[in-house]
Amino acid sequence: MSTQRKLTIVFCHGIWADGSCFSKVIPALQKDGHEVIAAQYGLDSYEGDVAAIKRTLNRVGSPVLLVGHSYGGATITAAGVDERVAGLVYISAVAPDAGETVQNQLDKYPSDIFTRVEVADGRAWMLPNGTEFFCGDLSAEEQKLVWATHYAPVADLFQQQKLDANGVAWRTKPSWYVLAKQDHTVHPDLQRWVSKRMGATVTEVESSHVPMLSMPDVVIDVIRKAAKSLEEK
Repeated sequence: MSTQRKLTIVFCHGIWADGSCFSKVIPALQKDGHEVIAAQYGLDSYEGDVAAIKRTLNRVGSPVLLVGHSYGGATITAAGVDERVAGLVYISAVAPDAGETVQNQLDKYPSDIFTRVEVADGRAWMLPNGTEFFCGDLSAEEQKLVWATHYAPVADLFQQQKLDANGVAWRTKPSWYVLAKQDHTVHPDLQRWVSKRMGATVTEVESSHVPMLSMPDVVIDVIRKAAKSLEEK
């Protein structure tokens, strides 16, 4: 029987969010005995966001399972090459390869949310009615809360990825993917494409862009299975 410690789980958020977007899944994983932390980064630059994840890794034990939602998939793709990271879980996320930007990926499969965005003061703000395409399967009250707490990224954030072949974690680390079939932010076909390319173990859900809020039990289950698989190696 292995005496290896349970994996640490580090969550990495997307745009229009912060680490609290994982509040429905963190407690169950803590009860399972995992050390859990959500990285908080400012969405001011891709390089800065990845650096924030690495600082977070310095505060916890290893090995680590990185979990990224949406744009967080781009941040874990870069941060995940760290030797302390054992695996990756993507939640309705982008996942650039060497030479690709997040914007390149989004342009391949345009989605509805970007008709509900306004650029002001150098940031990309979601309009109040954008929640229909971001988290439309949440209650009206929850959608209002998501909008009230959303944080706008710097406007060119999706154009800042400059990965080389050695900087793409999913090329060498095992990956899992929660594919949101009713997503109007990261197109489901884009999710299918990136998850197939990385060879991820895929779980499809009838969810909006935020399954960790609308279907947290499914997300918890995927993370548990990923952690168990890595712990048994």
